[in-house]
Formats: sequence, C-alpha cells, structure tokens
Amino acid sequence: MPMSPFLARLREKVGGELLMLPAVTGFVFDAAGRLLVARHGDVGVWAAPGGGVDPDERPQAAVARELREELGVEIEVRGLIGVYGGPEFRVHYPNGHQVGYVNAGYACVIVSGEPEPDGDEITGCRWVREEELAGLVTSAWMPLVAPEAFAWWREHARR
Repeated sequence: MPMSPFLARLREKVGGELLMLPAVTGFVFDAAGRLLVARHGDVGVWAAPGGGVDPDERPQAAVARELREELGVEIEVRGLIGVYGGPEFRVHYPNGHQVGYVNAGYACVIVSGEPEPDGDEITGCRWVREEELAGLVTSAWMPLVAPEAFAWWREHARR
C-alpha cells in the first residue's frame, strides 16, 4: 500500500525530515516454532512483517491489517513481546524520507490463509528457524529483537 493519506500530508509539510512514528511488527510463528520473515521491496532486506499505525488505530488492529495487506493472512495476536526504538529503528528510504520508528512487537499465529507477498511492499516470504536468520540480510533491528521474539515464543507457545 502506498503512503497513508495522513503521512502524505505530514510529508507535504516536512519533506524528507526525520519523523518519529508508531509502528507494529507481527512475529508470526508456526507450530514448529519457525518465524515468518518477509523481504521488504523498498529496501530489499528481510524482517518480520509490519508497518505504521494509522491515526486512531489500535496497535493490535494495525498488526492484523498490515499482515492482511502485505501477506494476505489473518492472524491472532498471542501477546506483546516488547516495544522497541533507537538508532536501529531509523530508516532512510530511497526517496530521501527519514523515519524513526517506535515499534510494538507482537507474537502472532496465522488463523487463515497462506502467506503470499503482495509483490509491492513485500517481494518474498519464508519460514526460518532462529539459527537461519544469521544467513539472511536483515533490517538493522532484527538481530536485536528476533532473539527476544523466539525466547517469548518458547516460553509462551504452549499456554
């Protein structure tokens, strides 16, 4: 999906300057404890799928919407893994825009559908084990957050 109307209006005013924005990530696990990662078309790196929170949108609704839009799946949120920010969450987009994200990471499972990239925002997807992540070119934040996501899943998956 292209930039939201809300963000487009902000960008008209501030251009490519740094914006701090709320975001969500869906750490989607399968029954084998593998994590769904997506190749992000704009920057070409692998990361758990997610995106921005729209005005007045609840974060859990945002993560469900993002996974529906990007991968065509319906998910169930199982819990909040954590909220993250810092220099690893700053993105410089090819169009010159800068964004610093404050990102809520949710543990999720798929309740219907098979992951299929939208071909625009997401150009590929795959299931990985924790040890396989090191072999992928990932976003700067994935090596920091993914271990916490896998640990959360190991602790809570059977509950």
